[in-house]
Amino acid sequence: MLSQQRILTSELAQHVGHRVVLQGWLHKLRQLGAVNFLVLRDRAGIAQAVLGPDELAALQSIAVESILAVEGKVIAAAAAPGGYELHDVVIQIINPVTEAPPVAINKKRVNAALPTILSSAVVSYRHPYHRAIFRLGGGVMHGFRRKLHELAFIEIQTPKLVGSATESGANVYSVDHFGQTAYLAQSPQFYKQIMVGVFERVYEVGPVFRAEKHATSRHINEYVSLDAEFGFIEDHFSVMEMVTIVIEAILSHLATCHAEDLALLEADMPQAIHSQDGRYFPWIHFQDARALLAEEFGATDTAGAVDLTPEHERLLGQWALNAHGSDFLFVVGYPMRKRPFYTHPDPRDPVHSNSFDLLFRGTELITGGQRLHRYADYLQALEQRGYSPTDFTHYLDAFRYGMPPHGGFAIGLERFVMQLLGLENIRLATLFPRDINRLTP
Repeated sequence: MLSQQRILTSELAQHVGHRVVLQGWLHKLRQLGAVNFLVLRDRAGIAQAVLGPDELAALQSIAVESILAVEGKVIAAAAAPGGYELHDVVIQIINPVTEAPPVAINKKRVNAALPTILSSAVVSYRHPYHRAIFRLGGGVMHGFRRKLHELAFIEIQTPKLVGSATESGANVYSVDHFGQTAYLAQSPQFYKQIMVGVFERVYEVGPVFRAEKHATSRHINEYVSLDAEFGFIEDHFSVMEMVTIVIEAILSHLATCHAEDLALLEADMPQAIHSQDGRYFPWIHFQDARALLAEEFGATDTAGAVDLTPEHERLLGQWALNAHGSDFLFVVGYPMRKRPFYTHPDPRDPVHSNSFDLLFRGTELITGGQRLHRYADYLQALEQRGYSPTDFTHYLDAFRYGMPPHGGFAIGLERFVMQLLGLENIRLATLFPRDINRLTP
């Protein structure tokens, strides 16, 4: 047994001249002849130890990723990772590995195709680059939770087995629930609205499921949704203001607490976040966006459309950056027939809705808006869509017995990280992706 208590690689500067113990993975052996180095990796980073002939010989029978404890004296060395290294080392092999890993993770990047990276995720995610991606994802969730907690929101966890489709339509996973048909939740929408009637302000971080047969670079079938819902709002602009506050808080948290990860990933953080009227990011009405696309970009498929294509979103993102210096743009007033039945119409123009999408660098990141809050309005909306109120009995009870004007939004975690880092595929930001082709690992 080694005599010292373990420290992390990031703490070496605090122990110069003293003997310490590092524990972690054998990241690399650099055999240079006269001088040899062991590079060890732990959760905080990497560090190197200078090896003599005896220490080097003891490692010849094991492979990288073996688990080691390395005791040595901390010496300042400008050429070493982090500026420090261990000398006069004693090595304990805790758990030897005898075969090479399926992907090499001791290079600057994992030099493998995306399917190989994903299929070997249990090892490839150990690479500092991929590890940093998921640390940032954790940072996004932490920043989201912390800001909403400061704003007196209550965190809830809603069922993922539900009795009816949340967003309507056929894109649901059906599950046999002891002889009954249940569904995997497409969102926590119904339940978070119900809980506005209890707490006024609620949020949730959890998985959602969409049985959509797509295989694009920005879609997956299971993802993490960061949802918030709150009452006593004026309209959807109240929700847009909350979105702006939360997004700015998340980015501030990442810049403060994840600077090393951002640097490793060469992240291009949004530099200019200009709020409109001091309250929210720049916005444009859906109708004006369609006209802008036709007039400034020559888009020819805009007339009568009820949604934006990915190319339209990209062009609008380009316009927002040029016109407002912002990586973010709200598009408000989508047609009601494109929005779920619980969406509140624009009182001045009922064809359009009090809803929005937030584009981040030309890709939809958030959908949100104002919801209906009167029971009679729900009955009418369900009838217009051809739905039976009996399929939504418990949901409707929340409105039968009084709900305030309310609204909310949902952020797709993996898409946020993808856009922040400029990743080519959302699967690189997804821990274990689930799509039409992948159920493992």
